[in-house]
Amino acid sequence: MSDFGGKVAYLSGAMQIQPESLEPSAEMRAQWEQVHQDMRKEFGEAIFRSWLRPLALQAYYHGTMEISVPTRFMRDWIQNHYASRILEMCAQANADIKRVQFVVVQNSTSADAEPVGASADSQSSSSAQALANQNRKEAIAALASPLDPRFKFETFVIGKSNALAHAAARRVVESMSVPFNPLFIYGGVGLGKTHLMHAIAHAMEEFWPAKTVMYLSAEKFMYQFVRALRSNETMNFKEQFRSVDILMIDDIQFIAGKESTQEEFFHTFNALVDQNKQIIISADRAPSDLAGIDERLRSRLAWGLVADIQPTSYELRLGILQAKRAQLKASVPDSVLEFLALKVTSNVRELEGALNRIVAHADVAKQEITLETTQEVLQDLLRSHDRRVTIDEIQKKVAEHYNLRLTDMHSARRARQVARPRQVAMYLAKLLTARSLPEIGRKFGGRDHTTVMHAVRKVEELIGDDSQVAQDVDVIRRALVG
Repeated sequence: MSDFGGKVAYLSGAMQIQPESLEPSAEMRAQWEQVHQDMRKEFGEAIFRSWLRPLALQAYYHGTMEISVPTRFMRDWIQNHYASRILEMCAQANADIKRVQFVVVQNSTSADAEPVGASADSQSSSSAQALANQNRKEAIAALASPLDPRFKFETFVIGKSNALAHAAARRVVESMSVPFNPLFIYGGVGLGKTHLMHAIAHAMEEFWPAKTVMYLSAEKFMYQFVRALRSNETMNFKEQFRSVDILMIDDIQFIAGKESTQEEFFHTFNALVDQNKQIIISADRAPSDLAGIDERLRSRLAWGLVADIQPTSYELRLGILQAKRAQLKASVPDSVLEFLALKVTSNVRELEGALNRIVAHADVAKQEITLETTQEVLQDLLRSHDRRVTIDEIQKKVAEHYNLRLTDMHSARRARQVARPRQVAMYLAKLLTARSLPEIGRKFGGRDHTTVMHAVRKVEELIGDDSQVAQDVDVIRRALVG
């Protein structure tokens, strides 16, 4: 293979061909067609159909082969995943090719492109269709819930506890076909489910503008259905909900026990799946744990990919606070962020709310933000965590959870089945009480403060690496703080 000596270049939008641009020769077009077909074998049928089939040879000049793609999103995806190999394949077919340049040309060859030289009748029909689609999208928007402009993929902080759900959400957006149906995202309150749902909807509207996206809460779905029943407009309701390309229902647990709403959603679900339309659902628990939901509906909710969002780890909470600090453009010391990440563990909303409070207070009071002022401003929030819990209660709850004797919390036993729960208890004592490390150590059989510090760090590490430990800690914490 020769040294190409050049680099792959990309443009951010449709390109105006320079005067020296050349129409590709018949021979080069034939070479491109062969390379294009070889991509099917090289990358596989699924990738070819999803990403590479719309590629078209646009121009050739000065060793540069210009390839058109129909959307900016497709150009970016090909750039990141397939461009280098495509350049190699083109250079193997013709040694004069030194660069491949991808440009966005909205009327480039694709299944949906309008043919060049289309008749006036065809163009009129296309305009009418576009107007009809716009009217349909406006009607759907009137039924849907508004999207929060803050909740986008760019502002979603990724950690081990939410990595699977985030990856699945991105996969849905990036796929030209439906990768799994439905995508079911579940997790506790304030862990980021709604953020991901809004991020998907925003990205879909940006990258696939021709598709209709409907996002709404399960409560609003029920409200719209009941209203349609009362006004004898159920057929219109069915038509609107079953005509969308992507249906997104947030907090599906709210239709538990609502038999008629579940029945309608069941038929809507089946109709969209039959049309190969994407469905995305969120809930506070897994499909199998949704009480009050009909068995056949629960079964369908588990058909596709079920992705959970685990309780946040210390590292993720700290990352969220750092991102929020940058967004607020506030001068907040790292020590304050670390304190908040350790103390405010209930959910992300409360965590961000705490940071908003101390920033607003500092702005109004014209004070610097310090650890002392933070503790003063948030004393009610911190007391709500601390006053309910004692170290004795923590030790008792941990012992019960792991089926140990309470004396094991104070003993010198080093067996793993005892030492690990003891470390969890020390971590929770640091997290949920205002006791110092030496005080905590004394409550655990007179241990040194460095032992407690090691336990806290170890459990923080395990929460990020081991979903079972993360779940154990969250279950015990919830049992303690309510």
